[in-house]
Amino acid sequence: MDYISLGDTGLQVSRICLGCMSYGEPARGNQPWSLDKDEARPFFRQALDAGINFFDTANVYSAGSSEEITGATLLSMVPRDEVVIATKVHGRMRPGPNGQGLSRKAIMTEIDNSLTRLGTDYVDLYQIHRWDYETPIEETLEALHDVVKSGKARYIGASSMHAWQFSKALYLADLNGWTRFVSMQNYYNLLYREEEREMFPLCVDQGIGSIPWSPLARGRLTRPWSEQTKRSESDEFGRNLYSDDDRPVVDALLDIAQRRRIAPAQIALAWLLSKSYVTSPIVGATKAQHLDDAVAAVDVELEGSEIHALEAAYRPHTIVGLR
Repeated sequence: MDYISLGDTGLQVSRICLGCMSYGEPARGNQPWSLDKDEARPFFRQALDAGINFFDTANVYSAGSSEEITGATLLSMVPRDEVVIATKVHGRMRPGPNGQGLSRKAIMTEIDNSLTRLGTDYVDLYQIHRWDYETPIEETLEALHDVVKSGKARYIGASSMHAWQFSKALYLADLNGWTRFVSMQNYYNLLYREEEREMFPLCVDQGIGSIPWSPLARGRLTRPWSEQTKRSESDEFGRNLYSDDDRPVVDALLDIAQRRRIAPAQIALAWLLSKSYVTSPIVGATKAQHLDDAVAAVDVELEGSEIHALEAAYRPHTIVGLR
């Protein structure tokens, strides 16, 4: 496994991050395809054995049980300081007007709740899951600064938003001497490349690390276009992300994978890792092969002609994933 700095920080993370959304109690939340603690355990062991030290979850995943499984499993296997644990805040966690969002009240409540579920005194990366249109960004930034200064988080990061919003947040943090975001967890893969227009140039200019979510397009980049999985059959959100206009990209991907005699997932992730602005794609795994392919992709070097073939069939998309 290779390691890389997260943006302009000294924090070293593996080139592959294990996304823990797939691990949670199926009866909690709305993810019937998620794996419970016993089913999830082998994937954490496999990831650690492969050299992965970066793990991403969120308070809303399976109503908090993803954090519970992630923390309990990791900390039963390795010392706390050997892993980089990231979680997120924003979504609804309880009824009532203050049960979600990025107000000072919500952030201060949710960081403590996340730490309790994770079973740790701090998270390495605390991220805002989305932009909160109901809370002044100044309030959010100062609360996050206080979370860092209290020792409950080492760094802070952001997730999908407009580039102008991220630029505003970075400017205000600098202006007020508050802790700065060091990472952007944005939606990016071969089927959705809209972030290349503004967000990635901003991140490069500002020294921000990029840890894309859904790098395999919810499995679309791992199989023939018409093939379905248990998750895709019940994934209402994912059903609206892609259309038949994207099929030529998948066909080109499958052709290169067949000629190279490696899994399509390796090609899709190798394409991401070939981009200098990508730090560590967040990869979910519900089968051992998923992690094997992700780790193998780190050593796959694509030729220029292959990158051109993968990118040539792209069609622009409506902006999604911002709320």
